[in-house]
Amino acid sequence: MAKIARVAIALALLPVAAGCGRVTPGAFPDLSERETIRAVATTGMVADAVANVGGDRVEVEALMGPGVDPHLYKASEGDVRRLERADVIFYSGLHLEAKMADVLERIGDRRRTAAVTTGIPAGRLLRPADYEGQPDPHVWFDVGLWRHVAAGVRDTLVEADPAHAAGYRRNAARYLARLDALDAYVRTEAGRIPAPARVIVTAHDAFAYFGRAYGFEVVGLQGISTASEAGAKDVARLAELIVERRIPAIFVESSVSPRTIEAVQEAVRSRARDVAIGGSLYSDALGSAGTPDGTYVGMVRHNIDALVAALGTPAT
Repeated sequence: MAKIARVAIALALLPVAAGCGRVTPGAFPDLSERETIRAVATTGMVADAVANVGGDRVEVEALMGPGVDPHLYKASEGDVRRLERADVIFYSGLHLEAKMADVLERIGDRRRTAAVTTGIPAGRLLRPADYEGQPDPHVWFDVGLWRHVAAGVRDTLVEADPAHAAGYRRNAARYLARLDALDAYVRTEAGRIPAPARVIVTAHDAFAYFGRAYGFEVVGLQGISTASEAGAKDVARLAELIVERRIPAIFVESSVSPRTIEAVQEAVRSRARDVAIGGSLYSDALGSAGTPDGTYVGMVRHNIDALVAALGTPAT
């Protein structure tokens, strides 16, 4: 408790700003004379976008590594030091970083902060009825929406470091082209799964944007945030659905304990049927650094490939 208290005090001492999202022009020093720019990002997905747009000019550090659940993440003392050293801080927003959101939105007059989801049109955000009117934060599962994030990162870096604007724009254009190719790949692969079989059953309801964009029905045992608890009734309800719909496979998530999905599998077996665990999907975190799954593009490709392998028909 003492450590948490020290973190809270340190965060409170950070200078407080009135706003968040896009930076007010002229509010911070021009970084053009810096040899490199130090950026801190909350999640791996955000860090990947910053790294692609920033290129060699920007040194990016992610607070949350592989397998870390951003819904439950609390700032450590080391995080506070990283935030204090940063020139620019990028975070997802939309209440994804539930335990850090207030801090991140109030970081001070000396630091640029950007909620990367700010540029997504409000009409494209999902607002589930059971999420207290808040937008679903899992926007990275729709590659088309992630394009807005990349563009917002570009604009923030151009504003912070205008002397190198051309490089950021070139990098962003290359990254956006890769995202377009990724979006096309996901659509093609999704077409290999028969429409009735396009059902994603996971531990929490993280894949709604993916489902809307690529034609999948999504069923989560828990709600949008993993802070909610799944009970025996939730497990039984989901097991009945799997039996009734003859769903062949369900999925664990890399950043969520597999115990609840394993409990669903056992509940299905108790009803004299079987359901396979079709593999692990990346939901709220990327894979390990240095692997294909440790990038945003690699994470999305891994997920659609796992879905096709478990639910699709063999390629001819």
